[in-house]
Amino acid sequence: QIPEPQAEDRRAVAANPSIHMANDEAVKAQTAAASEVTIFDKIVAGQIPSAKVYEDDRVLVFKDIQPVAPIHYLAVPKDRGGMSQLSKATEADEALLGHLMYVAAKVGREAPDLADGFRLVINDGKQGCQSVYHLHVHIIGGKQLSWPPGV
Repeated sequence: QIPEPQAEDRRAVAANPSIHMANDEAVKAQTAAASEVTIFDKIVAGQIPSAKVYEDDRVLVFKDIQPVAPIHYLAVPKDRGGMSQLSKATEADEALLGHLMYVAAKVGREAPDLADGFRLVINDGKQGCQSVYHLHVHIIGGKQLSWPPGV
């Protein structure tokens, strides 16, 4: 169940009329902030259950609880090393970023419902609609996707 928007969410929408209340993620993105422990940290730690799709020593992939398509997975680094969003990545993060892309390709290749293609999405910051400040890759597919996405 999606909670009702809070007062600060309504103020963010009032201050920026291009945000529509129907788009909960856009509303959340306006008030989201980086935190020391994210919901994804808790999922990785096993404190919150998830429907795991793939796991290795560096990445966990699980089903999104608010899917936008028949297949909607999230690939998250187990140890984000302070990388809350893509724009915070440094050269030291290159191997982890490459591994995230490799895992997304592997999951896409092995999921029968993604055989005809899929889309990867990384939201970055408020205008990029990032609502959880723990770098993650959306793996979306299982139907014909439209273009352009989300503009």
